[in-house]
Amino acid sequence: MPKAKLYRFHEPTAEPVEVELPPEVFGLAGNEDLLWRAVRAHLSNRRQGTASAQGRGEVAGGGRKPWPQKHTGRARHGSIRSPLWRHGGVTFGPKPRDWNMDLPKKMRRKALACALSTRAQEGQIWLIDCLEFPRPRTKEAVALLSRLGVPERTLVVVAPEEYQVPVHKSFANIPGVDCHRADLLTTYTVLEHEALLLTQKAVEALARRLSHAQVSA
Repeated sequence: MPKAKLYRFHEPTAEPVEVELPPEVFGLAGNEDLLWRAVRAHLSNRRQGTASAQGRGEVAGGGRKPWPQKHTGRARHGSIRSPLWRHGGVTFGPKPRDWNMDLPKKMRRKALACALSTRAQEGQIWLIDCLEFPRPRTKEAVALLSRLGVPERTLVVVAPEEYQVPVHKSFANIPGVDCHRADLLTTYTVLEHEALLLTQKAVEALARRLSHAQVSA
């Protein structure tokens, strides 16, 4: 049964309590192939696909032959649009295309659960009962992370109702630290960070979201 230490936000001096994590979310076996597929799809879907280069037939100019074919002592050319010329067309250049890749919902759920389970097996998950900053204060957020002893690249995960301005703005200016909603969490985001700091409500939200993660994809 996966476990993690639970800290109290309003009780800095209190000793953490070891609690059990939902096995359907944090207790799955590793699956590198599934994680690779999820990360590849995520990165591919982030591509705009707007790169474009003009081919030989799209470059302006080149309506006449630059110089006569013979008796000039220079190499023969028929158009300044040739890829051999500066400002000429590009051979096999990129054209706008759609890079989107679809991944079945069951595979996306299971990949996220596998990523969370990997961090749990590594002992890189911290729990906290709540995050209740009265106003955005980076100093208080840094003090909290320092008290918990989390790594530099840490992902803070909160429930949708906890994603308030004082919370996510408190972590916004800390290098290597990001704050995300549990319902929008992705496999790539989890693997991109060394550790996770989750609230109790975030764990409950992930359990509801990934309740069918163990269904074989």
